[in-house]
Amino acid sequence: MKKLNRSTTGIAQNRPVKVLQFGEGNFLRAFVDWTIDILNEKTDFNGAVEIVQPISKGMAGMVNAQDGLYHVVLNGIQNGKTVSDTRLITSIASAYNPYEDFQRFVKSAENPDLKFVVSNTTEAGITFNANDINPEVLPDSFPAKVTQLLYKRFRFFNGATDKGLVFIPCELIEKNGETLKHTVLQYISHWKLSDDFKNWVINANSFCNTLVDRIVPGFPKDTISEIQQATGYEDNLVVTAEPFILWVIEAPDAVQKSFPTSQAGLGSQIKFVTDLTPYRTRKVRILNGAHTALVPVAYLRGLRTVRESVDDTYAGDFIRKAVFEEIIPTLDLPKAELEQFANDVIERFQNPFIRHELSSIALNSISKYKVRVLPSVLEYHKRTGKLPERLLHSLAALIQFYKGEWKGETIPCNDTPEILDFFKKVWTSNDLEHITAATLSNTDFWGTDLTTIPGLKEKVLKQLQEF
Repeated sequence: MKKLNRSTTGIAQNRPVKVLQFGEGNFLRAFVDWTIDILNEKTDFNGAVEIVQPISKGMAGMVNAQDGLYHVVLNGIQNGKTVSDTRLITSIASAYNPYEDFQRFVKSAENPDLKFVVSNTTEAGITFNANDINPEVLPDSFPAKVTQLLYKRFRFFNGATDKGLVFIPCELIEKNGETLKHTVLQYISHWKLSDDFKNWVINANSFCNTLVDRIVPGFPKDTISEIQQATGYEDNLVVTAEPFILWVIEAPDAVQKSFPTSQAGLGSQIKFVTDLTPYRTRKVRILNGAHTALVPVAYLRGLRTVRESVDDTYAGDFIRKAVFEEIIPTLDLPKAELEQFANDVIERFQNPFIRHELSSIALNSISKYKVRVLPSVLEYHKRTGKLPERLLHSLAALIQFYKGEWKGETIPCNDTPEILDFFKKVWTSNDLEHITAATLSNTDFWGTDLTTIPGLKEKVLKQLQEF
């Protein structure tokens, strides 16, 4: 079997580097680099990606061993049909480790073609580290590296306003672009850099807030032999992912023009907006909320994975009605758009290529219910004057779930010691009315006393009594 590289494939790297990418992991390669590969194929984007390894140990060597080439394998269900697609990604030019080659990192700031910076340095990546004190040596934190990159670019191009960069971070934190910009400004102050540079950062660069969504299981160790036989190449960087992709980018019109995803037929999947708040709310309430609402109901029925739960007659009907009848009515995007997203979510839950254990979703379910489901409960009550039966049924099931035992079987409750201790104590009484009242009135859980909502305690108690 042939090694995968540009010699064996005959694919040259002749595109200018327009994208600097902090991170070489599975998600960015199946999400950002996959997108850019399509842009190169279907539009005049004509840009390559150069990867900066964000920490001292990483995969830059593996990426370079294959000349940046690898396959993305998409498996899932779309529009009721099983989808399987394999794509050879050619958008990556090279990767390097700045901890071993600092001068190459410095040199990347001098690239006149560079336009975009993307990243996925984990939720903890966009943070300020006061120990990064010298702008002339490689700093440890990602935002400090960004500040250093911008400072060297500012000086090399003499503050030219057309040499600013567009930052499109993919870290899973709210307002990730604004947070990155704020942290860069912290470093400018920390390093006592000039006001001229600070103003250039603010006025010549764009820091875009984003929302990203694609399940990426990663390297397919169980099926890699079959994939390599099908492609004909020894590929050690194969990435598997679901077909669904959503990338919402809060950015000015100029960014959309220079990153022409709509021309590539990706307009419904990669959206440029002036405010991504309703899309974040949609994702949290429908996708994450459905996960959290489903878990205790399905688990108590003996189900153990998301797919078998959605395919189950009772649990599947429960979650569909909870989403379409109780969650969607609380959201403000167009109904057709919300319903399409919800249908996509159900299909994603049914993906036969991904085994998603309910027990893994159950981690910290109390705080997840507060963030993902309770807002729908409260908004539904506010808009209709009624209480959502299914979402409260989930809450009752959650209280039962946290007893830690069901029909002689131990339930894998995994939460903070304080929460587990609360339920251990409250369930010693076996007085369901007391258990319900104590749980619903716990403001540490919910941020409010839920027993003050007329009829809510009674509904939850009634459903808890029926288990």
